[in-house]
Amino acid sequence: MPVAPSLYSAAVKRPWLMSLLKPLASWYTNAAGYRQMGLKADDLIVEEDENVLKALSRLSPKESYDRIYRIRRATQLSLQQKILPKHEWTKPEEDVPYLSPILEQIYAENAERDALDTMTVLKKH
Repeated sequence: MPVAPSLYSAAVKRPWLMSLLKPLASWYTNAAGYRQMGLKADDLIVEEDENVLKALSRLSPKESYDRIYRIRRATQLSLQQKILPKHEWTKPEEDVPYLSPILEQIYAENAERDALDTMTVLKKH
């Protein structure tokens, strides 16, 4: 089960589509405003799902601390109705997925577990 629907694979195969969608994607990411708060895209994943909690437990201590710091800082900024100074915004090259790959791995493990649990063994006669 994928983490989020994506047009990426279709766009990569068609350069004209990639050149059309890239500026739109950049505009949308900037309009979302999470980078101005110092967050990464994976910081926005809701923690109410059991699989997300499992993925969070698999993060390294440093990455877990950094995530909590970013979220707390963004919460404080939101309460104050402020944004960070421009030099502290999350840069596009820093906004790399750190939780999504772990989530994909967990979904694959769950799918494999379900396939093995529903497997039927047939006896040869």
